Amino acid sequence: MINLSLLSVFIPTFFMVSLTPGMCMTLSMVLGMTVGVRRALWMMIGELLGVGLVAAAAGGGVATLMLRQPALFSIFKWLGGLYLAWLGWQMWRSRGRMAIPDEPRAARDVSRGQLFVQGFVTAVANPKGWAFFIALLPPFLDARLPLAPQLTWLVGMILSIELCCLLLYAVGGRTASHLLSRGGNVRLLNRIAGTLMVGVGAWLALG
Repeated sequence: MINLSLLSVFIPTFFMVSLTPGMCMTLSMVLGMTVGVRRALWMMIGELLGVGLVAAAAGGGVATLMLRQPALFSIFKWLGGLYLAWLGWQMWRSRGRMAIPDEPRAARDVSRGQLFVQGFVTAVANPKGWAFFIALLPPFLDARLPLAPQLTWLVGMILSIELCCLLLYAVGGRTASHLLSRGGNVRLLNRIAGTLMVGVGAWLALG
C-alpha cells in the first residue's frame, strides 16, 4: 500500500513545512484572536478541503496543467486577496463582523459559510501551494506500488498534519487575545489582527 521507508521521511518533512508561518497559518492565528478556536474550525475545514484538492491534483499530475492557466489563478488570487484585505481593514477600524467587540458578551455573527470560503479560497488560490506539492509530493510516491492507495494515505496524512498546525496557530492567537484584552487593549488587538489579515490578503493577491 505504501513505502514505509519513504513514510518515515515524509511525516517530519511535511510537519516542518506545515508548521512554517504562511498564509493559512496566519489566517488561523487571526481567527483564533477574533472569533475563537471553535469558530475558526470552519475556516480550517475549508482550508483542508482546498489543500486536499491541491495535493491530490499534484499527485495525479493535474496541477501541472492548472499552473499553465495563469488567468484562472489571477481571478482567484485577486478576488480572495481583496476580500481578506477588506475584512482586515474593517477589523483594524474595530468594525465589521470579525472585529473583537468592546463588550465581551457581544455577539459575533460571522457565518460559518464565510469562514469556510476564506479557508478554501486561501488554499486553492495560492499558486505557490500548487508548485510546492508538484515539487515535494511525487518523490514520496513509489512507482512500484499502486498510485491511488499511496496518494490516499499521503493526502490523509498531509491533512492531519495541517490540522494540527492550524490548531496550534489558532490556540496561540486566542492566547494572545486573552492576554491583550485583559489590559483593555481591544482596539490594539483589532489593529494587530486587522494588519495581519490585510497582510494575508496582499500576500495572496500579489504572491
